Amino acid sequence: MDGDESGGRAPVVIVRPTTNVTSGVAVTQKLVTAAVAFGDLLKGTFGPNGLDKMLYKTNGETAITNDGARIVADLMVKHPAAKSFVSLAQGQEDACGDGVTGCLIFAAELMREGGRLLERSLHPLTLVDGYRAALEVALEVAEARAVDATSAERARWLDVARTAMTGTSAEAGGAVLAGLVVDAALHVHDAEVPSSGHERVRMAKRGEGSMEGSTLLRGIIIERRVSLDRQARRCSNVHVATLTRPLSLEKGVRDADIEVHDVAQLEAFMDAEEALLDGLVERVLATGATVIACAKEVDSRVLHRLVDAGCIVLADLERAGIQDMADVCGSIMCEHLDDLTPAALGWLDRYEVETLEGEDGRRERMHLEHEKSRLATIDVGGGHGTATEEVIRGLFDALRSVLGGMDSRRLLLGGGSLHVAAALAVREAAEAASGRQRLAMDAYARALEAVPGTLVENAGADRLDVLLELRAAHRNGQHEAGVGPDGSCAIITSAWSNAFTLEHALEVATESVCGLLRIDQVISSRGD
Repeated sequence: MDGDESGGRAPVVIVRPTTNVTSGVAVTQKLVTAAVAFGDLLKGTFGPNGLDKMLYKTNGETAITNDGARIVADLMVKHPAAKSFVSLAQGQEDACGDGVTGCLIFAAELMREGGRLLERSLHPLTLVDGYRAALEVALEVAEARAVDATSAERARWLDVARTAMTGTSAEAGGAVLAGLVVDAALHVHDAEVPSSGHERVRMAKRGEGSMEGSTLLRGIIIERRVSLDRQARRCSNVHVATLTRPLSLEKGVRDADIEVHDVAQLEAFMDAEEALLDGLVERVLATGATVIACAKEVDSRVLHRLVDAGCIVLADLERAGIQDMADVCGSIMCEHLDDLTPAALGWLDRYEVETLEGEDGRRERMHLEHEKSRLATIDVGGGHGTATEEVIRGLFDALRSVLGGMDSRRLLLGGGSLHVAAALAVREAAEAASGRQRLAMDAYARALEAVPGTLVENAGADRLDVLLELRAAHRNGQHEAGVGPDGSCAIITSAWSNAFTLEHALEVATESVCGLLRIDQVISSRGD
């Protein structure tokens, strides 16, 4: 009897034989194991007592850091769940510039708690609904606890900067570096254009001295040799011209041969060329500019004539460099000489060339400063090594936190205080919930306590005892209670963070985990 008469059918092959399909509880185990391993990797770096990780790259380079975003970015991740955490970290870093480690620790704990409930046959959609309901409660707590920072004084912003720098290499710079960060933020912050101030702050490595010798410049530092050694190395209160065209003779589109029959013709040809160059110089000098910044080439003959006239010439700065110059001095970038008028000039309060001696020989750094500059530069003291790079990374995180607080105008206490208060509120809300969703909300509350719990563990204190103390303190109305530097339950007074950073971490962690917990099959074409 053939197959059609018997009703039998040949098997339908959808995927390759090497494809591995994992379903059921095994899926949860796979995803949770990877997520928890990712969180455990970063736990030791969290908080004021966090330690560093040494990253040894395939090219032989070594980096030492405790910055969560840096660690995640440098990891060669293969597991799909871990890749989701990498995307989560990148999203937190791009949006807030800080809070990556706490976000990942919370997300990993959510996965751990969710995995336990799924193994006990809780439906994934019930778990997801419970998590989202708990998130709403946590965000309501954050909204209620946030402090209005509209009229915050400089001392409060110093607390925000120091909180972001705590546990990083920049912490060693103490109040000096925190003050530079706050001053830079106050200089560039524009309430009408939020979330863009950090793009207008530059970090420069001085290459000598100490961190305490770092300074803030209301302008930029250009590290390059001067175009001509005999030009002035210092001046003040000068007009600036910024050009995006070369100061040289224009070259023809086609090559041409010119026959010269006698010396007079050659001299006339050369005189005409010199006259054209003199015309370029005269048109520039007629504007009254003292500093001429050019994005492209400056002919050597034009350079010498401008310097002889008392000008300072900065050549081959490229487009980005000219844009920075224009932002500092307030000039208009001119594409054509017809656009170069006195009205297009900018102003510099100070121009100075600093000469430093280093391992690679002499270095020259041009300081260009203007009180109303749209840019600011923190000149970080110290060597050229990876240690200074980590300091700069810590300063940039602190800058993002301060500017973020200025944009959102809301601050929250750190030290795990928000997470403890939110966990208590979620537990209370769970009491009113019906059905199995209550289990998910309780799990969310336990995950929230992973953040202060990690701070306690890294300080060497007993996690359970301190968490119980924190719960009791918040129930008794001590809403400022959190984890102190020594890992104990303490009243937090100076650890302030941008409210948006903490809220965003809760939201993106919850949504990422909910997406992973909805997965019921893992299909791997690699067979692993």
